[in-house]
Amino acid sequence: MSQVSERGLMIEERRRRICELLREEGRVTVEALAARFGTSQVTIRADLSTLESAGALTRTHGGALSVLDADQPLNVKQLQHRPEKQRIAAAAAALIRDDETIVLDSGTTTAEIARRIRTLELKSINVITNALNIAALLIDVPSVRLIVPGGILRRESNSLSGPMAETALAALQANRLYLGADGVDPQIGVMTPHLAEAELNAKMIAISREVVVVADSSKFTRRNISLIARVEQLHMLITDHAAPADAVEQLRQRGVEVRLV
Repeated sequence: MSQVSERGLMIEERRRRICELLREEGRVTVEALAARFGTSQVTIRADLSTLESAGALTRTHGGALSVLDADQPLNVKQLQHRPEKQRIAAAAAALIRDDETIVLDSGTTTAEIARRIRTLELKSINVITNALNIAALLIDVPSVRLIVPGGILRRESNSLSGPMAETALAALQANRLYLGADGVDPQIGVMTPHLAEAELNAKMIAISREVVVVADSSKFTRRNISLIARVEQLHMLITDHAAPADAVEQLRQRGVEVRLV
């Protein structure tokens, strides 16, 4: 996106672009952002203050620095790579058929899938989710039978996990799991920095016939401490066209269907 085309963006879109610039460059200045977006420095300072309050960046004199995003709040993550997540969600939701039982893991891309489900012409599906924000998106959809296991709330991701959730999942079966990821490695698999969520994800995989990873291309640059799923456990990965070509090819050679959207 050129600097000229970035002038006149809506507030949410401008702040999303600021977050992306920080991820790409590590730091930004008020002066450069004001010139880029064709707005005043006062407006940019207000943007940076709002984003700092949300935990998306650290303010400095005359600008801002990026922060490690492994544990950013959900309202910050949903601003990042949103067009890609929306395309991924559309492709993922297109797989859903009547009478299926699906599992939606917590995450911003899976939340986009829930938004797409709201628009689908379905008679009846079962949706299992450990994410309270996803449950809220589907609570008033007549075609959705919503199943939410109990557990311990992790506020940063609005998700429930722990032994209670794992026990509840063990009694269920699903056609398809939509699995979010904090890191994707074509040699290792799908990763997260959160051990409790990784353990719950393992239960989700165990009860699902098909595992579909939904992850934008930025996830290929990260590694995390907890392995969610080995490559051999994955059936499909839906990502965007910016995904590294060599990583995509490695995954395909190891039997994973990769869809680029």
